[in-house]
Amino acid sequence: MTAFVRRNDCGRHRLGITASRKVSRGAVGRNRLKRLLRETFRLSGVPLQELPGRYDWVLNAKRSLLEVKLVAVLEDFQGIIARLARDEQSAEVKAGKPRP
Repeated sequence: MTAFVRRNDCGRHRLGITASRKVSRGAVGRNRLKRLLRETFRLSGVPLQELPGRYDWVLNAKRSLLEVKLVAVLEDFQGIIARLARDEQSAEVKAGKPRP
């Protein structure tokens, strides 16, 4: 998957999902991908709440997701969250505001 992330001032995380016809010609496949990504986002609630900021997330489905199970997608998404947390922490340190 490809993730686009942008900080928001809404006070909560928001999710958008895209699954184009290039990914799967049939609606059944595209709907499965969207369900898989929604469930991944839902199951990642705790790591998302641990982030200091709130973000808008747009997840682009890839064709290879049709052949994997939820666990693999969940691990990838939590890796994205961890990377975002590291980037956010290093940005705060550069700005002179280290986290406690």
